Amino acid sequence: MAVQGDEQSILRDPALFYWILFPITVVMILTGILRHYATVLMNTPPKSSSTLAESRERHALLRGVNLRNHACAVLDREAFEARKNYLVSGFRSGSFLKDPDNRGQPPANPMTDPKGMEAMMGMLKGNMMMMIPQTLIMSWINAFFSGFVILKLPFPLTIRFKSMLQSGVMTRDLDVQWVSSLSWYFLNLMGLQSVFGFILGSDNAANQMAQQVGMANPAAMMNPMQPGQDPDKLFLAEAENLEVMEHFSILNGIEERVLQNFLTAVN
Repeated sequence: MAVQGDEQSILRDPALFYWILFPITVVMILTGILRHYATVLMNTPPKSSSTLAESRERHALLRGVNLRNHACAVLDREAFEARKNYLVSGFRSGSFLKDPDNRGQPPANPMTDPKGMEAMMGMLKGNMMMMIPQTLIMSWINAFFSGFVILKLPFPLTIRFKSMLQSGVMTRDLDVQWVSSLSWYFLNLMGLQSVFGFILGSDNAANQMAQQVGMANPAAMMNPMQPGQDPDKLFLAEAENLEVMEHFSILNGIEERVLQNFLTAVN
């Protein structure tokens, strides 16, 4: 029964906490842990490059990315310019390509490339490990816990959150602070990432957000050149990024800063 006034209250059975809220949370945590280990077992480790030319092609692009991201750490201007000119010249001339004679030709069809098929299978496995548990848990909640209001949030919210927090509860007058059982599932889906990071580590397969941005396949992180991509276009794009980059080092003016801090501490 809802009572209208300054603060809306509902008479609820205290057993809802033990029979709905707690089981949903525990099941989602255990499902995330099982999904992590199942993904680790199903994913095949990325294969190393078969030739020296393939390894040089892949690592040349990584060198350019690392130079852009970490050059400001310790490199002075001369060292940065030397590395920049060397990489830009190699990217534009195509000297880092494993097949310079095929430069300008369209990339091979990933459907006919064994490596491309392997990468696609890895993405399919990651999507299956993400979608199947979600479908089963939502079906379980809809079958047994649909229509229950299980808790009230301790802070006020606007009416825009009503559709998100009260899924499965068709009540217009219910305060937006109340959360239904189905909405508790969605809140756990987004809020348990720190719990999975504490239990499984930061690089875990239970992270829903990481899988949605394509990190379910480890080969995509190890090899930036996926099947179907043109290495020459990647090199030319990286050369443009390096050319417009200006040198900046955190060591610039370090002597004056150290001296200023010393004088400040003495005074």
